[in-house]
Parts: sequence; structure tokens; C-alpha cells
Amino acid sequence: MYGYSDIIFVHPKFLWLLLLIPLLVAWYVLVSNRRRATLQISSIGGLLGVQKGLRYYLQHVPFGLCCVALACIFLALARPQSTSKSESIYTEGIDIVIALDISGSMLARDFSPDRLQAAKDIGTQFIADRLNDRLGLVVFAGESFTQCPLTTDRITLINLMKDVECGMIEDGTAIGNGLATAVARLKDSKSVSRVVILLTDGVNNSGEVAPITAAEIAKTYGIRVYTIGVGTIGTAPYPDMTPFGIQLRQIPVEIDEDMLRTIAEMTDGKYFRATSNTKLLEIYGEINKLERAKVEVDSLIRHKEEYTPFALLALGCLILELVMRLTILRRIP
Repeated sequence: MYGYSDIIFVHPKFLWLLLLIPLLVAWYVLVSNRRRATLQISSIGGLLGVQKGLRYYLQHVPFGLCCVALACIFLALARPQSTSKSESIYTEGIDIVIALDISGSMLARDFSPDRLQAAKDIGTQFIADRLNDRLGLVVFAGESFTQCPLTTDRITLINLMKDVECGMIEDGTAIGNGLATAVARLKDSKSVSRVVILLTDGVNNSGEVAPITAAEIAKTYGIRVYTIGVGTIGTAPYPDMTPFGIQLRQIPVEIDEDMLRTIAEMTDGKYFRATSNTKLLEIYGEINKLERAKVEVDSLIRHKEEYTPFALLALGCLILELVMRLTILRRIP
């Protein structure tokens, strides 16, 4: 962009077209001087005292209006923008990765309709509320992978969240792998705050990385981890396939709360226990309030489009030129 005091032009090459205006004026003057009267009389002495009419003074106005209109069109094509001076604003700059357990036990129905669907629905609401942050999604069971890298595209992330299902990967609960994958997504981030929300309903029983080791890596990179243990106290109904169809049987709820609490404390995070949809919603709401890092940004330059006045002026000149030719300067064949 090229600057002209407080006005800049996004497409300045169109300004070269303004050089056509002087050429058109020169052509018009040349053509006007070459015009000759078609009616010949012996003497104009009797016409010297006749006053010149309005048509005489306005005969060149239409051409002038056309030139002004062309100039305005060229200026509008150059897309002028006004710039405001720098100011201080506050914005949020947080990178958040949700590490979601998708092991088979997440199908337990102590949540409505089950743990996994409740986690997806409430997680989607959380994503929709984080308008100024980058978010990502990691899923884990017997192993882990990145379902969506850090992005500001809420729609894509929400759609990928909806596609998550149990059985996508080998069953198991590799909490360490899930946390390590989430940390890997954040370690190179330049954000002022980096956060992992780790949600699981079980005990680490697979994977190559121990949960505490993954927590130590997160601590090294300054990544805060909020851990959420999902499941009611005691037992939970779990769908079981039988010859008579799906029936619910009670299974014990086993969550390694000590390990989840340790991970949170090591990384300056916090541990939560969710025993229902409502409680999980409250937990996400609390995390939403905790993670609001304000960053002051200076030297903000705002641009405002200014082509509209030029376009309207060009339209007005063309309309006025047409009206004059059809009324005051109308020629009779």
C-alpha cells in the first residue's frame, strides 16, 4: 500500500489513469476550435449587440462533468482508505488444547446420553465461547492422535469434535500419551498462555509415556493443565450387548484422582471431578473464567474504506450531465 498523509490507496496503479484527463481536455479543446459554422451570412454586424444566452455559458459543462466523473471512478478503483492513529486495546491471546478420552468406558450412561457425548456437547459450547483464542483437539484411548491442530476456525473444530467416536483407535486409557500429544501441539506456541484441558474417566493402563512424565514436560514448557475426572461416585450403568439386545449393567467407576490432581498441581492447573452433565458444564465455565489473559496491544491502525463518496460523486455527475443534455442543452435535429 502507498500512503498519502492519512489516506492510503490499496490499488494505487489505478491512479495512473488520471493522466487521461488532461489528454481528454486537450482533445476537447482541439476539436472545439476546429468546429466551423454551417450557416454563412454576409455580415455579423447586426448580431454584435445580442446578449449570450444560458446555453452559451453551459455548453462546456457536460464535458467537465464527464471529466470529474472519470476522475472519481479512477479514484474509487484505487480503493482509498483512511487510517486512524494508534490506540491501546486489550485482547486475549490463549492457546488451548482439549485432550479427550475416547476409551470404551466413556460410553457409560451416568451422564446424558453418555459420558463421551456429554463431553463433546459441553466442549463444543466451550469452544464457541472462546472467540479470540486458538484451540485444538487431541483424542486418546490406547494411543493418541491430533484430531485438530490449533486453529481459530471454530466451525471446523466443532465439526471435528462431533466426528469423535469410541472405537476410532485401539481401546485402552493412555493418559500419558494423550497429555504428551497435547503438549507437543503447544510447545512451539508463542501465546502468552498455553493450556491443556485433560478429560478422562479412568486409570492409565497403556501407552509409552507415563502421565507424570508428560506433566513434567508440560511444566518445562510452562503449559498449564486442567484435569477433569469424569464419572459418578461408586458405579455407573454401562451398555452391554446380550442375546436379548443392549442391556445396562453396573460397572465400578475407577478414576485415578491422585494422579490427575498431581498433574494439575505440577503445572499450576486445577483438578475437577465431574459427576453429571451440570457439574461438567460448571467446570468448563470455571475454566472459561480462569483463562482470560488480557494483553495490551499498542499501535493499532484501523482502516476505513473511503471509495463510496467518490463513487456517489461520479454517479451524480453523470446523472447531471445526462439531464443537461436532455433539457437545457438539448439539440433539435
